[in-house]
Amino acid sequence: MQAYNFIDLFAGCGGLSEGFIRAGFLPVAHIEMDVAASNSLKTRMCYHWLKKHKKQKIYFNYLNRKISRKELYSSVPSEIIDSVINKEISDDNLDEIFQSIDAKLDGAPLSFVVGGPPCQAYSLIGRSCDKDNMKNDERNYLYKYYAEFLHRYKPKYFVFENVMGLLSAKDKDGKLHFEKMFKLFKKVGYKCKHYILNAKDYGIPQNRKRVIIIGNRKDIPELNLNIEQTPCCCTIEELFSDLPIIKAGSYSNKYKGNASTKLKKMKIRNSSIPLTYQIARPNTCQDLEIYKIAVKKWNKNSTRLNYNDIPKQLQTHKNKTAFTDRFKVVAGELTYSHTVVAHVAKDGHYYIHPDIKQNRSLTPREVARIQTFPDDYYFEGTKDEISRTSAYKQIGNAVPVLLAEKIAKHIKQQY
Repeated sequence: MQAYNFIDLFAGCGGLSEGFIRAGFLPVAHIEMDVAASNSLKTRMCYHWLKKHKKQKIYFNYLNRKISRKELYSSVPSEIIDSVINKEISDDNLDEIFQSIDAKLDGAPLSFVVGGPPCQAYSLIGRSCDKDNMKNDERNYLYKYYAEFLHRYKPKYFVFENVMGLLSAKDKDGKLHFEKMFKLFKKVGYKCKHYILNAKDYGIPQNRKRVIIIGNRKDIPELNLNIEQTPCCCTIEELFSDLPIIKAGSYSNKYKGNASTKLKKMKIRNSSIPLTYQIARPNTCQDLEIYKIAVKKWNKNSTRLNYNDIPKQLQTHKNKTAFTDRFKVVAGELTYSHTVVAHVAKDGHYYIHPDIKQNRSLTPREVARIQTFPDDYYFEGTKDEISRTSAYKQIGNAVPVLLAEKIAKHIKQQY
């Protein structure tokens, strides 16, 4: 077992893990309850094994739909697939999960625990939409399971990621979950610091603020996250420049052009990658009319569309006082998008493509690029099929890969 190993809790589709792998860390196990996200992790673990053994052609054959998922998985050792534990972290499953991780470690020490519980309970939007401000949501207390892993495996460090709302979310007794979390982590032997990072300050094309908690075991030196800030090297328009032009409801698996120097620098694409998930959702004629208005308004004077300014015949929502910016263009001339969230799986109104000729919402691949997933990252569904909705949800919930990599590299320099 290498010196830099980790387990990823509440792993999602693996954005945080991918960054740590890029930085040279070895994943021992990923724990994720969602079937589709777990399948994405398994597929990604296949990619890394095949790449290491110079068998990437098998993976590319899968992306080109020449072989099935079953055939892909059978091309790697079973322990690669088994490293993804598709179980809910709960009282009922905890012992079984521990046994599985114990077997994978085989007596070796664990260096890191990474991951963050689902953010919906702490989210400001989630709390505003819930009559009890999410105080009765059991997801508020998932950090207690995180502490169970720290207590059992005693890693040297942990990296915990979550939304800004974590800092203000209160328990039923009026006390902050954040403060209770720190006390519990201290009780199981860890000192903690928290940092607020905005992805756009670290080369990621997205305005995305997140809380990062770094914990160290009390007997070892502290780490810091004083990472050098660097702006993104390209605009959103440049980020999408090689992707094929498509209309709403259509798709393409052929790149429009070669990978630019900037896309290569961001590790988005190399010339050998088959294109996947450039699939645009269909939209109603009404939505497409609104999209045109939104893009024209932005292109004219960089102004967002207010719902009340839409022609009356196109207005269908009764609520005209809240969420009046529900139709929003991803500005092509800027070096960052507004925050990508899982709601992109429900509709694309908040993620309208900046090119009025295409007149549609963003595809999963375009959203994945904003989250700095490389084009060779494939997002699975529950079955061996392309699932646009599942891909959107997984991408929206993920940690930007490039941000995760920079965090991991900065930590490794101090480790």
